Formats: sequence, C-alpha cells, structure tokens
Amino acid sequence: MNRPSLAVTTTSTIRRRGLLLGGLASTALLAAGCSDSAGASGSGSKELRIGYFAFPSGDLLVKNRGLLQKALPDHKITWIKFDSGASVNQAFIGKSLDIAALGSSPLARGLSGSSPIPYKVAFILDVAGENEALIAHKDSGVTEVAGLKGKVVATPFASTAHFSLLAALETAGLKATDVKLIDLQPQAILGAWQRKDIDAAYVWLPTLDELRKTGTQLTSSARIATAGKPTLDLGVVTDALIARDPAAIDAWRKVQAEALRSIKADPAAAARTVAAELGIPEADAVAQLKQGVFLTPEEVSSPEWLGVEGQPGKLATYLTSAAQFLAAQKQVPSAATADTITKALYLKGLPDVLG
Repeated sequence: MNRPSLAVTTTSTIRRRGLLLGGLASTALLAAGCSDSAGASGSGSKELRIGYFAFPSGDLLVKNRGLLQKALPDHKITWIKFDSGASVNQAFIGKSLDIAALGSSPLARGLSGSSPIPYKVAFILDVAGENEALIAHKDSGVTEVAGLKGKVVATPFASTAHFSLLAALETAGLKATDVKLIDLQPQAILGAWQRKDIDAAYVWLPTLDELRKTGTQLTSSARIATAGKPTLDLGVVTDALIARDPAAIDAWRKVQAEALRSIKADPAAAARTVAAELGIPEADAVAQLKQGVFLTPEEVSSPEWLGVEGQPGKLATYLTSAAQFLAAQKQVPSAATADTITKALYLKGLPDVLG
C-alpha cells in the first residue's frame, strides 16, 4: 500500500466537506468493488454492506462467527474494511454502505455543516480507553504533551484519535498550529515511526502497541474522557436502511449485543476470535481487549449512554459537545445543533430489541 505524503499540514487548513469529498470517487468505487453491491441501497434487495475496522471489538466477533448471517439467512452480508472514520464518511456519502462502525468524532463531523450525512446512531460498540493513545518516540526526548511544541505529530485526520489529540494539546496549553500535524493512516504511521520521520502519534490498536515498544505514552483517550471529552465507536445506519429494512437493523443490534455479552462472559473465547480475525497471537488479543471499555447491552441503552425510544441518553450531549469543540478548532464550518444530533439517534425498539 502506498504511503501518504509526509507534507506538513496544519489543522487550520482542513475543511470537512473538502476532506470528505476530495477522495469520494475513489473511495466509493473501492467500497463498491469490494462489496459487489453498489446498487443495493436503491434496489430493495435483501443485502447489507457493513463497514468495519480491524480493531478489537464485538464487531469482529459478529463478523468472524457469522452471527448476522445466521440471524438473516435471506440477506447477502458483505463486510468492507476501512482504515479510518473519514473514509467511512466518504463511503456513506457515496451510498456504498448500509451500516458501519464509526467514531464519535467523525460522526459529529458528518452531522455538522450545511449538508449532514443522512445516517443515525443505532448502537454503541465500545468506549475508547487505553486502546487509543498519544505516544512520543523515545528518541524525541518528549515526556509530556507540552513538550510536543514544534514537533512532527501524526494521526489519521477526522478520526477519534485526531479529536483526542486536539483535546490533549488544548489541555496542555498548545494550539494545533504549535505542532506540525500530518495526516497518516495507522499502517503509514508505523512506517513513518520506524523511519523516525515523526516525533509522536495519536493512534489506536494494534498499531498503538507497536509504537509503545519504542515510545513514551503521554496520554490516552481514557484520561481525556475523564476531562469531559469521551470518544466512542458507534454503530451507524443509513436513513435509507431505516426506511427499507428496519428488521435487519434490529437483527444487527441483537447480534452486536450478543457479542458484548460474549466479551464479558467468556473473554478467553472472545480473544481467540479476535486473534483469528486480526492474525495476531492470542495473548496480544487478550491484552488488547482489556484496553477497551465494552458496555453491557443494558448500559448501551441506559440514560448514561444511548438511551431508549422517547428518552435519549447522554450520548446526545457528548456528541453535541464534540461538534462544538470541532467547530471551535475550525475543523468544521459550523457545529451540528443539539436538536440535529438528538434526531440522529435511532432508538426505536430499545431496549427490548437487544434481547
């Protein structure tokens, strides 16, 4: 895979619509090519195109164990791997996805501005913990976030890691322009790290664990959450799918709830599944799962998080705050309103549909 250019870019130059639409054509074509189902959204066929990340979560259990295929034997299920939330948003704009994992920050971006993406949050996959973190290369001499001033820092732009990096810099008294920010996907971050082209990176597992071997952790998404800026991985569905096949969404939420219960009840078996899906040693999968925060299905639909039909949970507040922060950081032209975000929570059937 070709690595992105290491040309330095400051966050003040980023525009959400440009970021999302700039690579739209190639991303949409790639997703359609992987799924063989580019016309599914408009055809009325029983077909689901699901975007996922190679990241330790219940999503991998659903995929690897074929849980959704068992629940929906009359549907064609196609899983499409993505590297970051920006590309997921591009695919949603290109109508190449029906369901996808998406970070809370990319979702807040997608709902902001004058043309919000027509999708809704139907589930919470996990809450970011120690599985996303800011690491400085030991050779950089940096031991605290404030020491990053003037340094080259990489992160996948428009991701939860990017959001948390901006929050960490602000807390340390730095502006985004005080560092040299570059946009790299996780695999490219690893290559740049090994070549010492970058001084630090904010990224997630499994790349994060590789950086930890020769780096110093400066902060994590778990710590940033305690300061009032939590990030999450969300299960997002299109408005078109809600209108076309709500029963499929209910089936998908039910198997996602089953996966969360499996992680809690039998973490060893869950780790074996994650290890098989990611091609990593089982011990690594055990350690990586421990770094995430996995809610129970009951917690997912609780007032603290997603909520239930007619009673949205605090997730709406978290997402509204994220959108406002992104607007203040000039990452989006205008923040999504609280009403827009509340309407973007798909709560029909909760909590009963989770089983």
